[in-house]
Amino acid sequence: MDLLQLSDYRTAVARLYLEAGDLADFRARRDDLFRTHPQSPIPRGAEFTGLRYFPPDDGLVADVALRPARGELEIDTGGPDGVVRYHRAGILDTAWGELSLWWIAAYGGGLFLPVRDGTCGTESYGGGRYLTDTVKGTHGRGVVPLGDGRVRLDFNYLYNPSCAYDDQWLCPLAPPENRVSPPIPAGEMAYH
Repeated sequence: MDLLQLSDYRTAVARLYLEAGDLADFRARRDDLFRTHPQSPIPRGAEFTGLRYFPPDDGLVADVALRPARGELEIDTGGPDGVVRYHRAGILDTAWGELSLWWIAAYGGGLFLPVRDGTCGTESYGGGRYLTDTVKGTHGRGVVPLGDGRVRLDFNYLYNPSCAYDDQWLCPLAPPENRVSPPIPAGEMAYH
């Protein structure tokens, strides 16, 4: 793996999240990044015509309280990262159910919000999607801290983990407490 290319890819992801205009511009830039970057999770040589998305829906944007919570979670990635530890940053009360917001307990840390909802396995990736993983540069779109213990969640920015595109990737998936039954028809749909 070319580590400088990977670093460049992560920089491009962060730039995308921080600089894109509206949701349509964000999606167009994401497709371009996946189409052109050598570190894209799309398998090399695969024909790529763009990602599929649910239609934008302003009803899937919510400002919610972040309730304090404690606890840890360990996810065995099954790969070279081994077991990754997370600290619960708090509980988010959403219209679809409670979701735990996690802080990755590694060098530098970062917020992580995996979600598995009622669309997973039919319309979206079966293992669930992410609303944010700030270690990977996904700042300021899906999960936005507002201050005073409130967070804006924009489910239109749900996205597939890398393992949804190619089996070479191993991804932490939504733990049981981040699995909600109602469908959240927003964000990225299944790739295959």
